[in-house]
Amino acid sequence: MNLLTNMPDADTGNRPLIDPLGRTITYLRVSVTDRCDLRCAYCMPQAMTFLPKAELLTLEELDTLIHAFMRRGVRKIRLTGGEPLVRRGIETLIERLGAEVKAGNLDELTLTTNGTQLATHAETLAKAGVKRINVSLDTLDPDTFARLTRRAVLSDVIAGLDAAQAAGLSIKINTVALSDYNAHEIPALIEWAHGRGMDLTLIETMPMGEIDGDRMDQYLPLSEVRSQLEAKWRLTPIPHRTGGPARYVRVEETGGRLGFITPLTHNFCDGCNRVRLTCTGRLYMCLGQDDAADFRALMRAGIDAAGLDAAIDEAIGRKPKGHDFHIDATHRDSAVARQMSVTGG
Repeated sequence: MNLLTNMPDADTGNRPLIDPLGRTITYLRVSVTDRCDLRCAYCMPQAMTFLPKAELLTLEELDTLIHAFMRRGVRKIRLTGGEPLVRRGIETLIERLGAEVKAGNLDELTLTTNGTQLATHAETLAKAGVKRINVSLDTLDPDTFARLTRRAVLSDVIAGLDAAQAAGLSIKINTVALSDYNAHEIPALIEWAHGRGMDLTLIETMPMGEIDGDRMDQYLPLSEVRSQLEAKWRLTPIPHRTGGPARYVRVEETGGRLGFITPLTHNFCDGCNRVRLTCTGRLYMCLGQDDAADFRALMRAGIDAAGLDAAIDEAIGRKPKGHDFHIDATHRDSAVARQMSVTGG
């Protein structure tokens, strides 16, 4: 499946990826498609235009790039979208990367999904070597779900969660905190997730891409949410980490873990060990910056493995200190123009 046959010399091709601030890059998030079967109001407009197929990397090209990063010390891969499970043939890439986990060449292969396709794919994921997934779910109310996602398929997501747990997958629920949709429902979501043995992470909405509406109407600072939760429960900070930016507490009354991802009220950039590869082959060194390296053009021009390795070095050398996300009365528009569904979570 890998397109490159002449591998870099061991002394040049296996060096760790260290950015200008001394952060070692060990985590690659890969968007395998920009397409999604939902239209979440904070993520994209309802009349979303998706990319032509020719602009997307083939699964073989994605595999080649992922393995190039693995040779340089990436130990964790997360597949994202859009919705990754709507990509035709994605099982072959998952099985290929799962074999690398089983061989000890990757520490972990994970997936972020909206859950609508999980009932079909959960057992395949588990057999391939996926141990843990994130499921994006912002409400348990069918009417709110339909209004937020523009699709009335909450029952499909719940069925997917049932199938994933039956297959032995560990699940973390990702919930975007939205003042106009689910602010009142957050405690109930936490109790529900913990009651099913699932972690839950709250996420501040990120100013990416055009949406139908004003982001200030959606924005709910997690500092405010945490204060409200602390009036209800005892939240004990714990050192649990999953490789991403979440900071965790244990909710003593439920016994479960609760994470906070706060790009706006308290950014997580200092320890960033991640870069993001899009389905079009663009490598973003920071989620909240526009600078990117175009690997699709290089690969389709016939670059060899040594050249690809050098291009990765050059890109990591441009990784910035942090993002430019802001939402307030003077920053109501998107910090970056591209949709989250193109970049991946």
